[in-house]
Amino acid sequence: MKNDQRMPGRRALLRLAAGLGTAGALRVIAADPAGTPVRSPAPERAGAAGPSSALREAHSSYRLAPMTAGASPHFRPAAPPVRTRPFERLPELGRAMVLTFDDGPDPRYTPSILATLREHDVRAMFFVCGETADEYRDLVREIAADGHTVGNHSWTHPLVTRLSLAGVRDELGRTSEVIEKATGTSPVWYRAPYGAWDRNSFEIGADLGMEPMAWSVDTLDWTEPGAGTIVRRVRDGAAPGAVVLSHDAGGDRSQSVSALRRYLPELLDHGYRIMVPRRR
Repeated sequence: MKNDQRMPGRRALLRLAAGLGTAGALRVIAADPAGTPVRSPAPERAGAAGPSSALREAHSSYRLAPMTAGASPHFRPAAPPVRTRPFERLPELGRAMVLTFDDGPDPRYTPSILATLREHDVRAMFFVCGETADEYRDLVREIAADGHTVGNHSWTHPLVTRLSLAGVRDELGRTSEVIEKATGTSPVWYRAPYGAWDRNSFEIGADLGMEPMAWSVDTLDWTEPGAGTIVRRVRDGAAPGAVVLSHDAGGDRSQSVSALRRYLPELLDHGYRIMVPRRR
């Protein structure tokens, strides 16, 4: 399985994606058991908040209750206007961060990641590839049963900017169908492979009922830099509304598993909430 950073020229693709324009605001509700809705403004350029070495404040850790409400009907169109940029940060979630895992599920690594999230009673987002999700539907069901968000990451992980309209619809549509068959709910979030977005993917994603989610903290775990380096990148990028990109498939993800066990309790101990966004 390819990874989001492995394609040559990825930085150029990300610059292209970031220059596609500014989207109108989307109402995003945090899955907060306190019941306080939080609105997100239009997304900012990835990394705009800059690295933070903080993790200084020590507050009581937040534990997120499972999301059990708000299931969407089959392919309900996303609320207009159609995005022209993906969400990269969610700063108005307060002192909260979003953890995301791409390319799975993988029976070698996904269960360990789920176990760590379960141990700390937090929820994350898993952007699954359709061909893998179809093979491991039980794992997709387990992800959803634990209260995590299952997002669409295309069927075969192609560069969608090189696909026809029909090709983009097939990649996203087939994956949404597999997710719905496995979980009973069609996905409401999707992520373009390699972070490469174009008008077709935004419009077709919206037509299939999904909003685009990118990231602001890239762990580059696919390069296998060592668990310590992954931990440092998360720690340095920690900030209100940060969206962290990691992987639970597509190669040897043992370092990603080990790093999560280290940085997750650290984030919680320093007062960060781990949340998943939810479209209203």
